[in-house]
Amino acid sequence: MARLARRPDLLLLLLWAALVTAGLVALYSTTHGPAAEFLPPSVRDNFVRQLFWAGLSLMAMGTVLLLPVRFFQSMAYVIYGTTVALLLLTLAVGREINGAKAWLYIGSIGFQTSELAKVGTVLAVARLLSTRQARIDTVRYALGAVALILVPAAIIILQNDMGTALVFLALVPVMLYWSGLPVATVLLVISPALAGYLTLVYWPAAAAFAVLFTAGIYWHTRENYMAALAALFTGGTAAVASFALAYVLKPYQLARVLSFTNPEAEAYRKTYGFHLVQSKAAIGSGGLFGKGFMQGTQTQGAYVPEQSTDFIFSVIGEEFGFVGAALVLLLFALLLVRLIRMGTECRHPFGLMVAAGVAGVILVHVFINIGMATGLLPVIGIPLPFLSYGGSSLLANTLMLAVVLNLHMRRDDFSIFV
Repeated sequence: MARLARRPDLLLLLLWAALVTAGLVALYSTTHGPAAEFLPPSVRDNFVRQLFWAGLSLMAMGTVLLLPVRFFQSMAYVIYGTTVALLLLTLAVGREINGAKAWLYIGSIGFQTSELAKVGTVLAVARLLSTRQARIDTVRYALGAVALILVPAAIIILQNDMGTALVFLALVPVMLYWSGLPVATVLLVISPALAGYLTLVYWPAAAAFAVLFTAGIYWHTRENYMAALAALFTGGTAAVASFALAYVLKPYQLARVLSFTNPEAEAYRKTYGFHLVQSKAAIGSGGLFGKGFMQGTQTQGAYVPEQSTDFIFSVIGEEFGFVGAALVLLLFALLLVRLIRMGTECRHPFGLMVAAGVAGVILVHVFINIGMATGLLPVIGIPLPFLSYGGSSLLANTLMLAVVLNLHMRRDDFSIFV
């Protein structure tokens, strides 16, 4: 049994390989099918570059698996500090691409430093919340964890990359929940996001949510201050969002925010809603089994913008249909469940916190990206993990999986920690 525990989890490795392969297949279709004639040479090379990054990620995974288990816990804050420094360096001298100053270049090779920051942040927050003191003074350590997350998120916002910043902010409720914080407190943390979303869709629904959520919190906790916070977080967010929509946002900003609620409207379908209209058309035209590899009319006609990155799911939905899209979602579901299961099998809370953080990052990416592709969420530029083109994203996500693999296969060594 001891020897088996030293082997990396085969199921997680197979899921990683399956997702990366699915991404390469879809990426090959977008860059070598009929759509290739509409693409610039730099984009047609995306498949080869992604293949290179997949190989590099595999080597990085192997390297991480060789490291001692003590390394990740003892060096968590150092890794975090290094990634924050890289974010600041990028803010100062990085290259701006698509409006976001988020890239550092070494020669011709570019890297999005915010992707590495996810690795450092997950490790640092896991280190903080897995200490003995965290169980004694929950609130103080919870606030410390929030601060660790907010620092890189704030720098990324300054880089004008709101989509990636949202991934960091979404880590707050995920990691606080797995640290043992009461469910009511975690729900309070995420309630502003729900209220804000409902305000965009239909403000009476946001008002109803604020009333029902406040009543539910009071019924659950019987604490007046918790109910007051619930009313402030939900009703306050709805009020601020409504005010911003009416008086703060510029017309083009308002159009971008509202276009996802009705992208087919005449005011949006040829401008800000164009991405959503074409993506939904591609997914819908795929039917049950799809139109076949390289046979998509919407994707191969280059009607879907950014289909090798943000809208790779549209390619899968059109060419492989509902069955192919559902299979991808099943792979992600299995990956998330396996990550949490591996975390619970570790003997030390650090392993659980790291696994929960990694699962949280992947879940948020999947939720937002597929929400964009299906028109449920605004287009904010979030890649689909392991599938979308992007070497930085693929490497960072693979590194996070590798850390969980290492902690799990050496889980018996955690008994020596305090």
